[in-house]
Amino acid sequence: QVQLVESGGGLLQAGGSLRLSCAASGLTFSSYLMGWFRQAPGKEREFVASISRGGYSTNYSDSVKGRFTISRDNAKNTVNLQMSSLKPEDTAVYYCAARTQLPINVPDFVRYWGQGTRVTVSL
Repeated sequence: QVQLVESGGGLLQAGGSLRLSCAASGLTFSSYLMGWFRQAPGKEREFVASISRGGYSTNYSDSVKGRFTISRDNAKNTVNLQMSSLKPEDTAVYYCAARTQLPINVPDFVRYWGQGTRVTVSL
């Protein structure tokens, strides 16, 4: 049974930093592309960042580029999202995602989802 479990969400002020983590189990982690999506209230789920199987290639949405960093540790089966210079518009539930092949930036193509972790950024 595949499980993706996110952690690290919380409430913080604009300009702050937060690190999200996703622990994966039940799958051959190094065979999966990993990604982060987010969904704000009343909005569709949107792509945030992705990372290749070996961690050598990353992609980001324009809205987070330069502020967020995705990384993975295949020995620990974890993927992280370091978020800095947070803005109120970053407020959302953040989801970990896994798929074995490209593309991974489209929600409909994601194979496995985590349950989400909430991030709230106040002014």
